[in-house]
Amino acid sequence: MKYLLLISTSFLLTACYLLPTQHPSPWLVIDTFDTKTLTGWQLADTQNDTTPFLENAQVTEIRVQDSDSASNSIKDTSSTVPSVNNGFLFKKPAPDGVVGNRKALTFKALPQPIPVGETYTFYTRIRVERFPNNHAFGISNMHPADIIKHGYNAFEPTLRVTDKAESNGFKNNGSLMVKIDSEDKYRQYASVKNTDNNKDAKPLKEGVWYSIWYVVNNATVKNGGQVYRVYVKGGEFSSQSLVYENANFRMKRELPLIYFLANCNTGPIKQPYGNGGLAYDDIYMSEGINLTVPF
Repeated sequence: MKYLLLISTSFLLTACYLLPTQHPSPWLVIDTFDTKTLTGWQLADTQNDTTPFLENAQVTEIRVQDSDSASNSIKDTSSTVPSVNNGFLFKKPAPDGVVGNRKALTFKALPQPIPVGETYTFYTRIRVERFPNNHAFGISNMHPADIIKHGYNAFEPTLRVTDKAESNGFKNNGSLMVKIDSEDKYRQYASVKNTDNNKDAKPLKEGVWYSIWYVVNNATVKNGGQVYRVYVKGGEFSSQSLVYENANFRMKRELPLIYFLANCNTGPIKQPYGNGGLAYDDIYMSEGINLTVPF
């Protein structure tokens, strides 16, 4: 009996020794918001024309995904939420009824810079509280003082969510958009595409989580970089789908990418866009092309 026990113990030890080595995740966490604090985030309202004046007009806070979401006024209909009681970032340019906050900036340093010449994949989940709104998010190669100074021009790869009307009367429809090179100053963004029907994607559904992968090529323009492509799952996209190739960096400074940046805008007091909120969760980055789910 003692001999058999010794053999069994040796077998178990050998089996444990032969188990595959656990590899660390290739995904680096920018923020999952599960600590319920805005650690590392910086907020700035840099063109604040609110009347009456609110010194810190933007609403940027951690909320919790309850099982029924009732307390957050956003109903979740996605099966991709990691768990209930999950923290997420909720952002809007000002409280309801307040307009005139033109640049509500929220930004956080990446866990590591992306050097010129490198390709990285970013993963972000978003959920529209409601329209009308005007939101943009993406990656910057500027430090905080310059992000505050340049606002929208601090972006490089940029994703946009808005149904606002442009100055020439063109009305955006609330679909996810990417930055493009264009000589038309009113058409600097393009809606992502549904390749199944070769049409622009539908407007984002309020209250639904969308998973977004954006593969960012930070090589020089000469070497085919300063571009990104986007994949989406959610809403009309029941599975992960390539929705845009060769979107363009906004400024093409050809510098290391160092900050995640979100911006939103109520529009001018006389012609406000609206200030519906946008929720963010599970912001990650990974070296190379990585189209897996980080969690």
